Amino acid sequence: MNPGHAVKLPFGAELLETGQTRFSLWAPALQQAWLELEGSKALPMQRNEDGVFSVTADCGAGSRYRYRVGDGLRVPDPASRAQSGGVHGHSVVVDPRDYAWKHADWNGRPWPGSVIYELHVGCYGGSFAEVAKRLPHLKELGVSAVELMPIADFSGTRNWGYDGVLPYAPSAAYGTPAELKALIDTAHGLGLCVYLDVVYNHFGPDGNFLHSYAPQFFDEQRASPWGAAIDFKRPQVREFFIANAIYWLMEYRFDGLRLDAVHAIGDSAFLDELARRVRAAAEPGRHIHLVLENEHNDAARLQDGYDAQWNDDGHNVLHVLLTGETESYYRNYTEVSAAKLARCLAEGFVYQGEPSPSHGGRPRGTPSAHLAPERFVLFLQNHDQIGNRALGERLGLLARPRALRAAIALQLLSPQTPLLFMGEEWGADEPFLFFTDFHEELADAVREGRRKEFAAFPAFAEPQQREAIPDPNAESTFRRSCLPAAAKPGAQTEQLGYYRRLLKLRNEVIGPALAGARGIGAAAVGPAAVAASWQLGDGALLWLGINLGEEAAMTDAPRGMLLFESMHGCGAAAAQGILQADSCSAWLETRT
Repeated sequence: MNPGHAVKLPFGAELLETGQTRFSLWAPALQQAWLELEGSKALPMQRNEDGVFSVTADCGAGSRYRYRVGDGLRVPDPASRAQSGGVHGHSVVVDPRDYAWKHADWNGRPWPGSVIYELHVGCYGGSFAEVAKRLPHLKELGVSAVELMPIADFSGTRNWGYDGVLPYAPSAAYGTPAELKALIDTAHGLGLCVYLDVVYNHFGPDGNFLHSYAPQFFDEQRASPWGAAIDFKRPQVREFFIANAIYWLMEYRFDGLRLDAVHAIGDSAFLDELARRVRAAAEPGRHIHLVLENEHNDAARLQDGYDAQWNDDGHNVLHVLLTGETESYYRNYTEVSAAKLARCLAEGFVYQGEPSPSHGGRPRGTPSAHLAPERFVLFLQNHDQIGNRALGERLGLLARPRALRAAIALQLLSPQTPLLFMGEEWGADEPFLFFTDFHEELADAVREGRRKEFAAFPAFAEPQQREAIPDPNAESTFRRSCLPAAAKPGAQTEQLGYYRRLLKLRNEVIGPALAGARGIGAAAVGPAAVAASWQLGDGALLWLGINLGEEAAMTDAPRGMLLFESMHGCGAAAAQGILQADSCSAWLETRT
């Protein structure tokens, strides 16, 4: 057993060796501020020249407090480590050392060979403790890492997590800080990494009081999709978020972070500094991974500091080939779809500087062929691609079963890093809907905004059609998105076996040779068919042939040993240079 590590934060509540607690708040717009401890008299705080207010109080772990920052305005600590009563309630002093780690010697896993499983705590058991109980299933499935959707405290008791307002406080709706640490500790004991999705590009619309005492946190001259942009040029703002990244990685021992929508941050220097300081903070020998979501397809971010990027290009072109959908950003992938899939498999990004129709015809992306395949996270489904659909349908309801089966084989056997979304492994038929827990005017605005968002889609052009879009604030919307603990007997159990076989093959044959892998080439060999090959780190050649069309396609015959066929006989056909409809086969030629 090892006591926890405490990260020294620039703001918030810090327990001192004297048994007291020091409180610090950056409130540059104020000349006065007070600490209000529950059950005690308010204490005036001292302001320094940078606008940081501080006071030391005779209180310890478990003490509940708020700051008074104006005429009757009482706010939580923006660096609160825990909340009581939600984001409008009291902050709680936490002792970071109060959890005894069982697996403190865990140093993580190298990035090559990773298989990631994304889940929402509220929908995957409902709490940190319940997610921990389901980890053996994920271990048996064959994934190497669990990625939690954002858990920073948000308004209400249910939310995707992207409306968080207190980035340091794990949502009390899911459990205590100690229960979150126990979840991570349990995962490490099973050999699983745990990553956290963090949102540094905006705050949610309810419970964020920074505008009232620190308007300098925002750049009112620059807009973001969520209002005034965060001003990362201010050192206090940069420190707030960089310290947050280090806090999750060191105090909670997360193995990595997924940074949400960094294209909305608009400050590459901040991203560089965050990566540099995170690497410097990690103990020698520990594997820490940083993954980006970045619409800009900026390959330079992946050469220094960041391990990988969610590759929307890969998902989008596969979705078009599987479903035939052409609306919204899918229109970028409707022309020469197979050639775009081939480029994705061979080079990573599809858009590497070409004009993007959904981006107003502006160029998007930079060349990426020089990057290792594992730098690109490949997914068929994730929270966005399901939940941003009006009705939250999963891919199994949209694609032909045999074609989807072929695409799964491609995803799990290619050298790119696969990511699964919870329930995907057994073909869950529960939707994943967009849900929140707002009230009154904000609830109305979110509901109507959601329906207006889909007004341009033919299926929801009429008002009565838009009424069918579930109300994000209804508890039933959240409940419909929750998964059972296990697959149902029958087709779901059979699909689970399919995923397990593929991941066993990946982990035993392909994964150990992924370090140093590189693409050799890929080509479209039909309207929906591609043949691709890679040289693995041990010199072996991996060949994958996939045909998501309904007619056979011709290609050069692969060499070596048949590793896998998505349906019986398609491997033998590939050996003759024929890619059967709705099929995928994998071949390996070893080099001695």
